[in-house]
Amino acid sequence: MRMSHEQRLFARIRFLERMSELTGSAFEEFFHDLMCARSPDFIDVRTHGNLGDQGADGLTLHDRKLYASYAPHAFNAADVKSKFSSDLKKAKEKRSGQFDAFVFVHNDRRGMHPEIATLLADAKAANPALSFEQMGIRHLWQECMRLDLESAEDVLDCEIPVRPVVYGIGMDDLAPLLKHLRELRTRSDPLMPLDDVPPTKMDYNRLDEEAREDLQKGRRQAHLVDAFYSGSLREIEHDEVAEGFRVYYEQLKAEWEEPEEVLWQLEMYVLGNERQHPKVHRAAWVVLAHFFDRCDIFEVPPPGWTSHTLEVSA
Repeated sequence: MRMSHEQRLFARIRFLERMSELTGSAFEEFFHDLMCARSPDFIDVRTHGNLGDQGADGLTLHDRKLYASYAPHAFNAADVKSKFSSDLKKAKEKRSGQFDAFVFVHNDRRGMHPEIATLLADAKAANPALSFEQMGIRHLWQECMRLDLESAEDVLDCEIPVRPVVYGIGMDDLAPLLKHLRELRTRSDPLMPLDDVPPTKMDYNRLDEEAREDLQKGRRQAHLVDAFYSGSLREIEHDEVAEGFRVYYEQLKAEWEEPEEVLWQLEMYVLGNERQHPKVHRAAWVVLAHFFDRCDIFEVPPPGWTSHTLEVSA
């Protein structure tokens, strides 16, 4: 059974509670439970006597990824560097030929530590045959989003209520962006040229006139979202937020037939299901328009498709 929107919001709160509680081996156990629920080919590697874990806290057989987790009570740059270097060295020595990607899993709720970004870049330069990734709070939540209700309750160690619950914000990761847009949003220029998005995309996705109008209004301010996410570390955050939209959109597309229902659910993904101030509501449509333009949500028409194709198939 898939989770409803309200259940996902409840699960998100419980997930963040767990992330604030779990460190060390408790975090590693949570990571194992989550990945085992998500991927049948995930091997949860546990420390065994003098063998240790041989440089891995987990392996996936299909995409050949090795996971090394680090979840201290508080992040320290020197400790991060030492742990990363130690895990990578052991993995290369003990598990050579078993992985193509090294994934550094961490519990820093503030996002990716700048030291991790540097370590990943340096490691890639020194090991061109390997790829390197980080898996922080956003990535872990994206895996949770893909769970069915029963698995989510098991991983999060709680019962997720079925009854509707009112929440004042959707994705807390988007709260700073909404605040930024509410404060900086200026009156849009009605003559501003709008391009980049194929004009047929709205036709292809069968969006009604009201949805088109709201998206077009949002697109005139979408440059403010790009400005918010400018900078190397912000760009990584941007990509992670975009991936969250892509994951959730794919789930919605499978559940809802009508595009307007999908848009409504995406709006709640940003805002929650509580009535918001009109400025916040307008800011949410700027966010939706931005990710619509980036093609993280809704489908891109195939080459050669025109609105005439839609009329013929109707």
